[in-house]
Amino acid sequence: MRFLCRPMERFLCFGDGDDGLQWQMKLRPHPYGDFSIAVAQANSSLEDQAQVFASPLATLIGVYDGHGGPEASRFLKSRLFAHLHDFASEHGGLSTDVISKAFNATEEEFLRIVKQSWLSHPQIAAVGSCCLMGAIADDVLYVANLGDSRAVLGRRGTGGNAVVAERLSSDHNVALEEVRRELMEMHPDDPYVVVYTRGVWRIKGIIQVSRSIGDVYLKKPDFYRDPLFRQCVSPIPLRRPVMSAEPSIRTRKLTPDDLFLIFASDGLWEQLSDDYAVDIVSKNPRKGIAKRLVRAAIDEAAKKQDMTYDEIKKIEKGTRRHYHDDITVIVIYLDHCRSEQSRFKSGSDNCVSAPADIFTLKADNG
Repeated sequence: MRFLCRPMERFLCFGDGDDGLQWQMKLRPHPYGDFSIAVAQANSSLEDQAQVFASPLATLIGVYDGHGGPEASRFLKSRLFAHLHDFASEHGGLSTDVISKAFNATEEEFLRIVKQSWLSHPQIAAVGSCCLMGAIADDVLYVANLGDSRAVLGRRGTGGNAVVAERLSSDHNVALEEVRRELMEMHPDDPYVVVYTRGVWRIKGIIQVSRSIGDVYLKKPDFYRDPLFRQCVSPIPLRRPVMSAEPSIRTRKLTPDDLFLIFASDGLWEQLSDDYAVDIVSKNPRKGIAKRLVRAAIDEAAKKQDMTYDEIKKIEKGTRRHYHDDITVIVIYLDHCRSEQSRFKSGSDNCVSAPADIFTLKADNG
């Protein structure tokens, strides 16, 4: 089971009227059904990254929402699944312990890169990424999360008619009172560990998420003490780390009532509720469903500014970040259990990665 991914640019699909800052892969098979991916870029450099690995033994899903730059999210796309493969091979399969080890190894490897390169590129110590990972193996779903990307399940409700939403991940965002309380209890000697500034709660007045890969300057007090680093990055005095890379992990045995999963970066959930997103997926065709969710989110962002979708499309990357964030969506349909697999045979592994930057790519018929 090799968790290796290559960019699948031949699956690029730009529909009629697209603005050049959107990418989609309309529909592809995985062992439990189909999946669809879509991305909309708002930042000058695309800070969201995404990938899906599919083999007869497992389906892996990754959504990486970067901040401060794209380096950490691109690193996650290149290394997280590889670490997961190594530990799964060593321990005989997937488990919560294997996933925790993979997250820790990824964080430690990125830290080594920061230490090796920050003298020539000091800003890398201030780059980080939320990390949402899903894994399906032996009819068990694992969801691991750092930050505020989110996984939501669409399942049949009581009576079998309505489709209801069930959130599967924990948001690590200080907008939530329980997250703020947790940080304050961990730092009783620091009244400014969480402050309300620029209309939202932020750790040290800077960042909203409390867990991530990277953000080394908020995890390693040694960086603050280095005079050269303090010249290049806003100095933040720390007694101890104010962020962590310890994922919250949830497992679930899949049932026939579990219909689909939505894995998405915060750019989607800033605009759409869990229930609304599940309603869209349940009431629309599969092909291009991830892009339909992206479109719905941009529509909502436009309405908040008394604008139309067409007006938003005219705004350049970078400037568009004032209206909505990068948006990444992966929809995973759950049609059948492993014993009923028919489309995946030995040697049929494939991995789809969203592009590192959308505007640099040319359209294809997909």
